Amino acid sequence: MIVCPQSVEHPRGSRCQRLPGQVVKMSSSDPECPQFLFVKVLASRGRLEAVTQQMGYHPQYLDSFLKTQHYLMHMDGPLPFDCRHYIAIMAAARHQCRYLVNLHVLQFLRAGGDPQWLRGLEFIPPKLRNLNEINKILAHRPWLITKEHIEKLLKISEWSWSLAELVHAVVLLAHCHALASFVFGCGCEQDEGLGGRGLLKPLSLGNQCFCEATASNSYGQELLRINRKRSLDSCMELDSLRERMQRIHVETEGRDEMRLLQQDREEGLSPLADTDGEVTGATNLACYMQDPDFGYQDFARRDEDQTQVFRVQDYSWEDHGFSLVNRLYSDIGHLLDEKFRMVDGLQSSAMAKRQGCEPSVFKRGIWNYIHCMFGIRYDDYDYAEVNQLLERMLKVYIKTVTCYPEKTNSEMFDRFWKQFKHSEKVHVNLLILEARMQAELLYALQAITQYMIS
Repeated sequence: MIVCPQSVEHPRGSRCQRLPGQVVKMSSSDPECPQFLFVKVLASRGRLEAVTQQMGYHPQYLDSFLKTQHYLMHMDGPLPFDCRHYIAIMAAARHQCRYLVNLHVLQFLRAGGDPQWLRGLEFIPPKLRNLNEINKILAHRPWLITKEHIEKLLKISEWSWSLAELVHAVVLLAHCHALASFVFGCGCEQDEGLGGRGLLKPLSLGNQCFCEATASNSYGQELLRINRKRSLDSCMELDSLRERMQRIHVETEGRDEMRLLQQDREEGLSPLADTDGEVTGATNLACYMQDPDFGYQDFARRDEDQTQVFRVQDYSWEDHGFSLVNRLYSDIGHLLDEKFRMVDGLQSSAMAKRQGCEPSVFKRGIWNYIHCMFGIRYDDYDYAEVNQLLERMLKVYIKTVTCYPEKTNSEMFDRFWKQFKHSEKVHVNLLILEARMQAELLYALQAITQYMIS
């Protein structure tokens, strides 16, 4: 498993002080070096998007992400290139993510897309418009998707989808829904290059140790010479977190994940809305979606006769989803699997020290909490750990970014985990991105499997 090189924080502009065995020296030609990846992106796209800059805190993951996204959007596949970008527009619009919509509108036109399509869903072919239903469901309540939804798309005679096309579309939808969470979670939506307010700033030398790698490369210095507000230390919060971690193996109450969701509601874990109560620019994206009022609802509120809990022991990515998606859309399964493993393998000695436990324990708590919100259960996990591991403000942040990303604001980002570095907060957002994407894929691929064997 590939592990991120560990780094030490140092004041901006000061000489880097390395500790033996903590930082891996990178050369400018190292594909895992962030400035090398940044230059590749600049060469291919002509600009360095905010998403790339934020993911640059974890270069191994960024490399895997860029390969997957390039394969989805630009390599040979079942769907035409203009349709891929339009599907991305539809997916991003569900969360009013202007950042992604604007990016894909430009790429849609560069791919030769019909400008009339940008007037809204009424101006696109019925085949694409029929995708709206599963786009809506996967974005907000993926547990509602059934084999009937799949059958409807595959058997509409003139406008029918092939299985390969549908799998490609489903991966695109899940990818863009999850990426919208990352965009809002890290403040990329406010990237001033796309007309936003520019509240959050990109990668800085203060959180990564690349001074030796960039010493003889002016382009690397320019790319990384951007300020990032450093997270403030909070000793009281740190001690409190350590105490909660130490109680994990002592307390045994609250083992059921439904009780966890019920507690969230009782504690009022709801997103912090904007001051005016509305999402800026939402009306501009209304033409790309239908039923805009359809949104996330707590899975625990479902009626007893509706969809049952999704048990990973019965259908998992490793044993079922990977082979299906790889068979119908060649090689994408390997790329997705590498990305899931990469985010799971990201390590931070500083994070482990602050938590007082193994990083894997904390990461699994975040991953399982996100899956729990979508009704996915791991029978071998004690859900009492979630309440011990995750403080209330962190849970509010995770739930908002996962389920209502358009309601995320910079204040929420600043308030959670004040004692942690910005790069560690980005790490949390990468976990949210991948956990959410896998949750959507599990439900969609299970429905496709049920259709195929029915």
